[in-house]
Amino acid sequence: MSRRTEGKIAIVTGAASGVGKEDALLLAREGARVVLTDLNEEAGHALAREIGDAALFVQHDIASEVGWQQVIARTEQRFGAPNVLVNNAAILLLGTIEDTSLEQWQRVMRINAEGYFLGCKYGVAAMRAGGGSIVNMSSVAALGGMGAFCAYSASKGAVAALTRSVAVHCKQSGYKVRCNSIHPDGILTPMTAAFLPGGVTAMPDVEGMDPMQRMCHPRDVANLVLFLASDESRFINGAELRVDNAQTIMGVA
Repeated sequence: MSRRTEGKIAIVTGAASGVGKEDALLLAREGARVVLTDLNEEAGHALAREIGDAALFVQHDIASEVGWQQVIARTEQRFGAPNVLVNNAAILLLGTIEDTSLEQWQRVMRINAEGYFLGCKYGVAAMRAGGGSIVNMSSVAALGGMGAFCAYSASKGAVAALTRSVAVHCKQSGYKVRCNSIHPDGILTPMTAAFLPGGVTAMPDVEGMDPMQRMCHPRDVANLVLFLASDESRFINGAELRVDNAQTIMGVA
């Protein structure tokens, strides 16, 4: 192994399953010490045990400011100042502009937008002295139109704009802190399986890389997270990186 994140201290939100879990496993395999945060305490502790001494689990609501303060404090106490933050945790709700309630809108925005704002706010504060990389999980929904996911699309659009703002602020302030966003289309996780007819059992096989396939494996996203977390991407800042097999530019919903 090339140990591409050797010496890095990474925080990964939503790390108990799906993409976050794959991110945490890959970053740890490549040499990082990882702080895993999630609401799912049982699965989070299980992953921390699987990784070993290089991992710490903290139960965490990303929309809680106190929660972020505690995560940063626990990270610094255990490993030192973080230099990688992967804002990954999010929720996905089905609903058009006509049938999304205000309560649903506010719930999605609280987690997907406010949670990432808090992560970036406290991430920058923790990294500005020593530098680092913030990776925000957005979506192709932020780049095109997805009529069936009104609140989700808006929240991911906020994440993309927030990312650009953070990147410019850090550069203008002289901080060695980069901030980039990742924009997948479909990812084969338990969260997306709920929207597939037949659920998890209906998940397509992506190993053969069907040229028309728009659903990717979590490790396809994790590989990009690893690159952005590593020093290999030191000159990439404020970028919007699609993981969608050209689906967005095809213009086909």
